[in-house]
Amino acid sequence: MMSVEGTFLAAVIARLPQPKYNLAAFGVAYAFALIIEAPVIMIMSASTALVRERNSFLKMRNFIYILNVIVTILMLVLLIPALFYFITEKLIGLSPEISKLTHMAVLLLLPWPGAIGYRRFYQGILIRANLTKRVAYGTLIRLFSMSGTAVFLYTFVKPEGVLVGAAALSMAVTLEAIASRFMARHAVIAIRDKADEQDPEEESLSYHSIIRFYYPLALTSMLGLGVQPMVTFFLGHSRMALDSLATLPVISSLVFIFRGLGLSFQEVGIALLGKKNENYKELRNFAFLLGLGVVTILAIIAFTPFSMVWYQQISGLSAGLAKFAILPTKILVLMPGLTVLLSFQRALLVNNKRTTPVTTATAIEVATIVTVLFVTIRGFDYIGIIAAAVALLAGRILANGYLFIPFRSVLKRSGMKI
Repeated sequence: MMSVEGTFLAAVIARLPQPKYNLAAFGVAYAFALIIEAPVIMIMSASTALVRERNSFLKMRNFIYILNVIVTILMLVLLIPALFYFITEKLIGLSPEISKLTHMAVLLLLPWPGAIGYRRFYQGILIRANLTKRVAYGTLIRLFSMSGTAVFLYTFVKPEGVLVGAAALSMAVTLEAIASRFMARHAVIAIRDKADEQDPEEESLSYHSIIRFYYPLALTSMLGLGVQPMVTFFLGHSRMALDSLATLPVISSLVFIFRGLGLSFQEVGIALLGKKNENYKELRNFAFLLGLGVVTILAIIAFTPFSMVWYQQISGLSAGLAKFAILPTKILVLMPGLTVLLSFQRALLVNNKRTTPVTTATAIEVATIVTVLFVTIRGFDYIGIIAAAVALLAGRILANGYLFIPFRSVLKRSGMKI
């Protein structure tokens, strides 16, 4: 459901004045928001894995509050005009018009990182309590509030398209965060009543142990989400830069519809694997079917005339931009399946408290993406969006390949086979 919002907002922006400029600005603003929120992205995994009783709940809650304040301050610093325009115009190479639109959008996205961290903390508690339907209810609230805000602004206010997108996203994540806290209230009460039932191991949870457990995960998400600004930077200096920047959020939204199913599997694996990985085979078989399914459906869209229907009729791109988006979509067809595999690999490692390999794999992925982008754009003068698609796929394949080493090691200790 979360993946729908990008597609919906891109379609709205594409139907407002100056769609190419506003889609490009929206893609850049969203990239900034992602990198700022990166330190809090893995809070849901940490909350699912660590919050068991009163002590761990209070420690994790205080930890995320401090983290939320830090990321919000970082976003305020980024918004300082001199720094912001230096990054967007001098480093990324955006035109002054797109930079101004991006700055206004990022300002509207100021509540984004704090709201994301807050709601992911409570969603982790809901997952641990087997109340996953309530996570979906929260996402429905997000989806309806996002679309309602966007439609209202589109119909009655008609501001720049990028501002419609940013305002809708901020409203959506804020309301979802409030709803998640409300829906988790009974689970929180149950957790806080477990103070006398906790194992000695769990009672030892401290801020130091939280940081030791979490910092590889935070570094992982910072590296992973940092890819988006780097891709934006290279696209801004590539051949057909504006077309590439304009189509990037639209292509990403389509691929994310299918990647999102895989991303959700990480917390599922952490919650259901069991202390000794006893449910590994069942989850492995489900992951295989899920990965096969999402790749097949995306391939049907990418390699048939439906791709033009999607990009032109549904997403609202011009015929030229729609055709421009098809080849990179074909290149990225395997990404949803590789995302399922990555989430399953990470789930097993996090469940066994081995978070460092997760960071190493992400570092390999990022280094590969940057290297491929540099070689293809600077060395071979690839069209930006084509280079980005090749780089993203290559990086993910190498990350999956590296994780098989610690993944297999954990399974071997558990007496299981891949």
